[in-house]
Amino acid sequence: MSDYLAIARQILAAQPFSVLVGTEVIRYGDGAVELRMPIQDIIRQQHGFVHGGVVAYLADNALTMAAGLSMGGGVLTAEMKINYLKPAVGEVMIARAWTISHGRSQGVSRCDVFVEQDGVERLCAAAQGTVMKSHTKSAVTPPPGTKADAT
Repeated sequence: MSDYLAIARQILAAQPFSVLVGTEVIRYGDGAVELRMPIQDIIRQQHGFVHGGVVAYLADNALTMAAGLSMGGGVLTAEMKINYLKPAVGEVMIARAWTISHGRSQGVSRCDVFVEQDGVERLCAAAQGTVMKSHTKSAVTPPPGTKADAT
């Protein structure tokens, strides 16, 4: 397992909500992030779909992690926009994000959120967000020799 993937898993483990809903990092590197989250009854709304706030949570985490990967860590979401395309109904949600542009203090990422049912993926949401460098000390230790290690 790469140092970056281990760090991404450490980041999720430090987020109580991510632990509660069972979010996992599947890929973290080469400029892209993939998160997976099982669909459980506790995250559904009254019509049986995954609640929009939970879909946005998954997109937000993926967007921020992608920008953090590009910008050397220590980032927070400044803003995010999400388009809900189809109701999230299935077994698993998958968020795939990548950074489209970044500087030293700000980056912009995109994310597609899919729902998987019986091995078939359907796009259910698309998001874009701006991420900024944080001025707080990270609770997660970056891999040695990275830009984030120098802060």
